[in-house]
Amino acid sequence: MTPRMINSAATVASRPRASVGGSGLGKPRLDFATLGRAPLRMSFGSRRITSRDLQIVEATEELLDAEVPESDGASSNVSLLRGFNATIPSADQGRTRRRQMRNVETPRIGLKKLGMSARGLMTEDEDHEGQSVASEEDVIVVTAADAGKKGKKRGRESLSTQKVLGKEELSRQTQEIQRDKENLHVRRSLVNNEIAEITNKIEALDSIRAKLEQDLLKLQEDELELDDELVGVKERMEFEQASSRTNPQKTAAQPLHLPPSSRRRKGPAFLPSEHDELPPGVAFMTLDSHTTPITALDFSEPYGTLVSASQEDAQPRVWDLFSGSEIGRLRGHNGAVKCVQVEDHVCLTGGEDGNVRLWDLRRVDEDNDEWGTGAFVSLSDVAEEDESERDHELEDIPTGIRDSASEDALEKNGPCARLLEGHTKAVTALYFEDECLVTGASDKTLRQWDLTTGQCVMTMDILWAISHPPKSGLASSAYGAASSAAGSFAAPTTPYANSTWDIDEDFVGGVQFWGYGLVSGSGDGAVRMWDMRTGQAHRTLLGHTAPVSCLQFDEIHIASGSLDNTIRIWDLRTGGIFETINFDHAVTGLQFDTRKIIAATGENGVKVYNRTSMQQSTLLTNGHTKPVERLRYMDRYLVTGGCDATLKIWSL
Repeated sequence: MTPRMINSAATVASRPRASVGGSGLGKPRLDFATLGRAPLRMSFGSRRITSRDLQIVEATEELLDAEVPESDGASSNVSLLRGFNATIPSADQGRTRRRQMRNVETPRIGLKKLGMSARGLMTEDEDHEGQSVASEEDVIVVTAADAGKKGKKRGRESLSTQKVLGKEELSRQTQEIQRDKENLHVRRSLVNNEIAEITNKIEALDSIRAKLEQDLLKLQEDELELDDELVGVKERMEFEQASSRTNPQKTAAQPLHLPPSSRRRKGPAFLPSEHDELPPGVAFMTLDSHTTPITALDFSEPYGTLVSASQEDAQPRVWDLFSGSEIGRLRGHNGAVKCVQVEDHVCLTGGEDGNVRLWDLRRVDEDNDEWGTGAFVSLSDVAEEDESERDHELEDIPTGIRDSASEDALEKNGPCARLLEGHTKAVTALYFEDECLVTGASDKTLRQWDLTTGQCVMTMDILWAISHPPKSGLASSAYGAASSAAGSFAAPTTPYANSTWDIDEDFVGGVQFWGYGLVSGSGDGAVRMWDMRTGQAHRTLLGHTAPVSCLQFDEIHIASGSLDNTIRIWDLRTGGIFETINFDHAVTGLQFDTRKIIAATGENGVKVYNRTSMQQSTLLTNGHTKPVERLRYMDRYLVTGGCDATLKIWSL
């Protein structure tokens, strides 16, 4: 019996009792439920036979003739007994019997030998006289009388004329064939039901498999998170060991200390215990002091110090993220600030005036009420160099942020500790680690600075790299050649989600270095890898069809965002494209780690790409009302700035 038959029998047991046949009024009714509950006795015992047992025995024929009720479904028209009868191989037996009845006694014609010979088998020699090669339907019966007549031929007789079955036998065979056909229909229905049941089981197993695959991806993410946490613990151990060896009094005597970079920090950040109570993916704080779209932002740590800049505003704002209040402003630039990097209490800003300023954020509040009209003191002013001898390049002078002789002059200028001059156009990208700084500007050059001395150590010309590609690199694209030929760079962005668009004039979209390896993304759509020891570009990664607006790299991959609506993941080992992520609008900001990529893609929401499951999600709850432009996150803490002139703080 099939499982569906067993389930049907169980359904019958759970239904109300009903009479099987036309029983008398005084006779108790007996149904299949009662039969199912009757005890089965297979041995001789001393127990007395009751009247209930006799009722079951007397109603045997009635129960066998009754139709077994079935549940609704594909097999509702097939009874349990019909299904059981259909499984009995009576059709094969009837077919064999009918075939035997059609056999006719004829002289042997050697069919067995013919069959074995066709299969290539050897047989013993037999008498072949009187045998012919023919099929069963074409055999001619030759009698002994006919054999004696020589020279005479007779017409062909069919074998069917030698057999008379009779009307009753033929009618019985007709009924038997019809019954076999009905049984085949029943068996076909049962097979179809089993196929449907197996299909349902396969679908259930597929759903279980999909859930297990999701659990496996979650385990992979948890493993990556544990790896990052382990690295963070080791970094913290090294930091505390180094701090224990340092004399606290000697450290406090230094006017400005450059902290290590947090850009490659993998471990978890220190967060207030209340942060765990925040729902993920929700902007829980809004800072709305700006009046124009945000152009740059960065913060020291979660709930630490945030510096943000906006269009047509030469004074970046400093915020206390713990209280959500504005601390002060960084006054000194003569144009809008295009790029910002904050590490602990040190901040570097690059502006449209071509200058880079180094700020001590601990002295911002002191400068709020004492701002005057005086200018900042540059390196050449500290050295008392003649103004006429300056050509906008810093000389090798023994002054810097650690020179005690210049402390009085720096204190007069408030939080600004250093002014770096050299670029002739807007500084659009910068990155510093320890005492090394690299800046990129719209004058199509990259400059390397020593923050200890304030000197420009090296200048790397992007136009020279375009006209002299490395031998191992590919030729420049048509877009790159066209953009580099123009005197001034300007590229229209693709329309945002709100149908607005802008002109991008930042030729250098992003820079980052690690050791002696430098990576830059520029307006010709190329991602270049430089050797900071020689100042030469040794590899050019071509693939973007519009200016590169942002980039970041780690030990294995480079992630670059472009105005061509894509983020491309490059393999540092091969120089090829590892993955391409497409969006509907231009990519203006990104940051990634081993588990996810967070990007600003010209929409009001923030895009989050899961690198493990390769799925995208969007942060929208209590978010921006206009497209997001810039972002920065650390662990589960995210800050975004948009075209609506607001800053949003998110919990990830």
